[in-house]
Amino acid sequence: MKNVISIIVFLMVVHAVRGQVVITNTRMSFGTTGRIGVGLSPTGEGNMWKPLNLTGQGSLAGRMEQNDYMDLLPALHFTPMLNGKDSTNVTFQVRLGMYAANGQFMGNTGTRTDGGLTFILPETYIEARNILGSRWSAWVGVRFRRYDDIHICDYFYFDDHSAQGAGVSYKNTELAMYMPASTDSYPYNYKVTVAGATNPVIRQRQVYVLEHSIISNNGNTLKLLGEFHHVAASSDSASMHFKSDNGWVIGAKYNNAIKTRMPGSFNQFAVRYGKGIANGGDNGTTYTWSTYGAPDENGKYTNAYSFTTVEHFLLNLSRKITLNGYGVFTQSKGGASNDNKATYFDGSEIYNRKTDFVVGMRSIFYATNWLHLINELHYAVRKDGSNPDAAMWKFSFAPTIAPLGKRDPWCRPHIRLVMTLARYNDYAAANHYSPWLQINNKRWGTYVGVKTEWWIF
Repeated sequence: MKNVISIIVFLMVVHAVRGQVVITNTRMSFGTTGRIGVGLSPTGEGNMWKPLNLTGQGSLAGRMEQNDYMDLLPALHFTPMLNGKDSTNVTFQVRLGMYAANGQFMGNTGTRTDGGLTFILPETYIEARNILGSRWSAWVGVRFRRYDDIHICDYFYFDDHSAQGAGVSYKNTELAMYMPASTDSYPYNYKVTVAGATNPVIRQRQVYVLEHSIISNNGNTLKLLGEFHHVAASSDSASMHFKSDNGWVIGAKYNNAIKTRMPGSFNQFAVRYGKGIANGGDNGTTYTWSTYGAPDENGKYTNAYSFTTVEHFLLNLSRKITLNGYGVFTQSKGGASNDNKATYFDGSEIYNRKTDFVVGMRSIFYATNWLHLINELHYAVRKDGSNPDAAMWKFSFAPTIAPLGKRDPWCRPHIRLVMTLARYNDYAAANHYSPWLQINNKRWGTYVGVKTEWWIF
């Protein structure tokens, strides 16, 4: 009897082993992106460089004089085999980012310097694609979850969901949930007293995102977006009293290829509307969960909104010329009825309505396979509350070495000699409406530097 039982157990183990998923084809990948260099302002205080763009617009209107930064992207990829057949494609991805602040160069500072080198971990996630050969996929973790961008402005204009969360997709449809709150994101943190002990609480925001892409036979894509946001109310024992609040987003983005003499041309058009606490999108970002403006007298954002429309195109006209242009319009209002300033949760007075209008164009003249002459012209307007328009013109000229020798707008790395000139209108100059103007009382802003940009995957 014991021999019979032993044989049965042995056969069960053999069968289980034969059916197990065996990982035999693990591989590593490593990527990196970044910008670094040196630069100065010939006419600036101490010749110190500062971003020239208007306050509140981030990299909109160009980023030739952007801060040093670098990302390292190690990843582990494997395809488990079930009964000798390929099944799920699994990726474990990490992104380590580092950047310098306050106009410092990345190599001259460190983490011990006040406001110096900063390290972030914007990606650590597992993704399983085409599970067991199906059309289902799933992921969980923190992601740089963003898609089409206006590259010359680093502006991910429609579907930037970079946050921690999880998602599941089937074919071209995905449902995901994100939780972006942190102790740095007021008013998402407060204190609560229970049984005589006071402890911190993070007021979690829940963001549910539904996306569906319709892909035509010619490759053009229409992407539809819907979001629902919710934050819970605080209890009576909390140090601050918040009511529950909600918001929603709808939007559409159309991406189509354009036939030109050289391949790679396209046009992208997007429109998005956010309501309630989902009216975010400021400082050069488009995070709908970063609520804009002040609440109403009840501490809610019921009537808040934000409308954004974007046009972006790239034309590879010939082996000599590429044109890349864009236009961005955003109008946002907080929950308060006031169009100018209103009272925030902490009692401060902040702007409750703003308008951004930015247009720009980059031209690339391919003098040779490795020498590319880049020109950029931008015009930006920012209106906060009932203030007059703050406006800026900005022109950049950047002779660029492309050592890979390709006549392609995406060929990297680049080594650039950058020369930039900005002119502000009277209101922007008088009210110091840019980081550069905050240390310089002048109408004309300048920048000269040598920069590199790269991405290697």
